[in-house]
Amino acid sequence: MAYSIGQVSERLGVTIDTIRYYDKAGLLPFVHRNAAGRREFSDNDLHLMRTIICLKNAGVSVADIATFIDLRLQGDTTIDRRYHLLRDHEQDLRQQIVDLQDTMSYLKFKEWYYQTAAAAGTETIHFVPGTNEVDPQLSQQYEQHLRASGQVEALRRFANVRDYRNRR
Repeated sequence: MAYSIGQVSERLGVTIDTIRYYDKAGLLPFVHRNAAGRREFSDNDLHLMRTIICLKNAGVSVADIATFIDLRLQGDTTIDRRYHLLRDHEQDLRQQIVDLQDTMSYLKFKEWYYQTAAAAGTETIHFVPGTNEVDPQLSQQYEQHLRASGQVEALRRFANVRDYRNRR
């Protein structure tokens, strides 16, 4: 079956402009054009488009996606290279997930901070008396809260918050 760019856009949840961008970036060399020059997508093209979207969502660069697509079009001689490219990006994605979970733990701390401040009617409960500086022992108070409520995993993650964007 042949699909128009609009049908592909609707089926895959991407804009027509995104599909055109992918095409201009060289990610869609497999898409056939009809006599009028319009793109006609096959079921296999939809499969490859899903792969592109998945890789993009995983943070893979357009250049690496283009490499993957090019390798795919070369056939069986590139299976191993494609596999390793995906494995490398899987490892990166797993690290991003861990980093985001650690970041979420810090956001949960800030929620606790404001929840307890709201319950007290003032943020000053978290300050060094007589200042507007956060008490340096506040993290320990939060850690005690996590221990008391049995949130061991949250406690471990809270201690791991780092600037992961500068780590790479």
